[in-house]
Amino acid sequence: MKSFLFFLFATFFSISVLAQLKPARLFNNHMVLQRNQDVHVWGWANKKAGVTVNLNGQTIKVKAGEDGRWKAVLKPMKEGGPYEMTISSGKEKITYNDVMLGEVWICSGQSNMEFQVKNAYGYRPEQKVAATLPIRQFHVPNKISLEPEKDLASGEWVKADTNTVGDFTAVGYYFAKKLTQNLHVTIGLINTSWGGTQVEDWISKEAMFASPELGDVAKTLPTNWDDLKLRLDRQLKEYAYKKGSVVLYTPEELAAQPASFFENWQKGVAPGAWTWMGKLYSYQGQGFMQKTIKLDSAYAKSKSTIQLGNTDADILVYLNGKLVQNGPLTNNFQMEVPVGYWHGGENSLLIDLKSKQKNPTWMGTGISSAVTGDLNIRFADTTLNIADNNWHTMPDLSKPYSFDFLPNNTASMLFNTMINPIIPYGIAGAIWYQGESNADRAVQYGKSFPLMINDWRDRWNQQFPFLFVQLSSYGTMQSSNIGSNWAELREAQNLTLQLPNTGLAVTTDIGNALDIHPKDKANVGYRLASKALSLTYHLLESPQCPLYKSVSFSNKGVFVSFSYADNGLMVKDKYGYIKGFELAGHDHKFYYAQATIVEGNKIKVWCKEVTDPIAVRYAWTDAPVEANLFNTEGFPVSPFRSDDWKAITEGKDFE
Repeated sequence: MKSFLFFLFATFFSISVLAQLKPARLFNNHMVLQRNQDVHVWGWANKKAGVTVNLNGQTIKVKAGEDGRWKAVLKPMKEGGPYEMTISSGKEKITYNDVMLGEVWICSGQSNMEFQVKNAYGYRPEQKVAATLPIRQFHVPNKISLEPEKDLASGEWVKADTNTVGDFTAVGYYFAKKLTQNLHVTIGLINTSWGGTQVEDWISKEAMFASPELGDVAKTLPTNWDDLKLRLDRQLKEYAYKKGSVVLYTPEELAAQPASFFENWQKGVAPGAWTWMGKLYSYQGQGFMQKTIKLDSAYAKSKSTIQLGNTDADILVYLNGKLVQNGPLTNNFQMEVPVGYWHGGENSLLIDLKSKQKNPTWMGTGISSAVTGDLNIRFADTTLNIADNNWHTMPDLSKPYSFDFLPNNTASMLFNTMINPIIPYGIAGAIWYQGESNADRAVQYGKSFPLMINDWRDRWNQQFPFLFVQLSSYGTMQSSNIGSNWAELREAQNLTLQLPNTGLAVTTDIGNALDIHPKDKANVGYRLASKALSLTYHLLESPQCPLYKSVSFSNKGVFVSFSYADNGLMVKDKYGYIKGFELAGHDHKFYYAQATIVEGNKIKVWCKEVTDPIAVRYAWTDAPVEANLFNTEGFPVSPFRSDDWKAITEGKDFE
């Protein structure tokens, strides 16, 4: 009996060793292939083995190379299906069912592209109709690597229906919904996105080496994990000791410092995990967060309540040097502040984060929040929002710490694992939602973002359309005199439109100043689809977001012209007042300005403080929630500036 079992095992083992046919992971049941293009099918087999691919009446025979890799190229086919694809080599045969030919779009970027339908507005209605729409998604798994990989780790094509649509990329789904309603073909989405990632993660090392802007830094990037760990530790210590190491202070001494003391600490976000913040990226340890709150002297005699989200870590909270909280927050995650803790002018709120969040779904050090708006300071007559990107952060390197390797630790790691393995799968184009993580280096983004687009196009050997989402509204309101890195990032995105076959969706009107992940993803997807229907599919009646074209300064006034406003402009305001414009003269100081629509599609701008204007700006803030100028088709005018004065992110480059 034992000998018989051994024979069966040996036979099974020998068969499994011989079973070498392996198509790339992108090929499986329910896949969508790009219509009207060559169809590239590839994979691996035994060395020099013959491979046959059959699809829709076409039979292609190829031979694997010395490394076992093979590729078959089928001639273009029009939309249709469902078909059966077979791939065979020797006695091995693999069959894929329900194969459709339609339009395939890459959906990439960071968390706002990753954001799922089940978390967006309108999820329940979409559950009811999803199965009637020919939309399918392939979700590329998150993975990092220092070297390009040949295939994906996992993944499968999934049809949208009641039970699956919740896991689709929301922007991609609504984009596909509008496309299929107009094109009447199956839409395939390749969702390759990862929250919090920088554009440099998605560029190949070869493209970086050849770049005048990134070439020098690319040569210094680590090539193994040990070197990467040493690099991260060195960078963290350089920041901490250069910017004011907390090792020199007790928490009480640090809390007693004036608000100005913390200005050279790195900016941080609340809610948010330190794991994803600048110099603290991938850091796991203890540290301090500080925020400056400016108050009128009348509040010095007021009681208040501070709410810090759903933070359940061990913390110490100080206000102007006085201890307010010691230990995890209770009482609905809020603390009462007695009279006498506040004063007029600048107040310093300091949080000593002594442990990680206990919630296992939360990553590392920081302040988390389950509900928008639950980070605030409440007085009897007003509530101050403290959920923004104007916190300051510093690690406590006197305590144990470690690093969790993540995409932004170096460059190219997501190109290696989440882009390279899907080339040369046939695609119609790409949609992109990213930029939040590059806002501190917005000027350089104007070079690195086009570099990424050209890199992808070169590798696909195809000048495919590349459509992207302009950053939405997030953060506190600012004037142009303070400056805004988010406004500068939007400008860098607009400059990228100089590349051919690119398009933009403006979303400042559908954001949430208190939430970096606004839930209205339907309008984002629809606006991208409108651009695709015009640019890619030549349905010219599709409206677009107006873009700044020119400005004239004369004794008759300041007049601004726009593209995509031929049918006229309008104000979305019940009083009919245009908001969001500013003017500056030779002193470079901006003042809020009045504006009115003239000639149907131009804007006249003026203000009494600027008699000789030389620059005009519109919606030039982190969160231009008051901006209310649209074209008559209902698409918002993109934020812009007419000047080229020095940007606040100039000189801040990728390291």
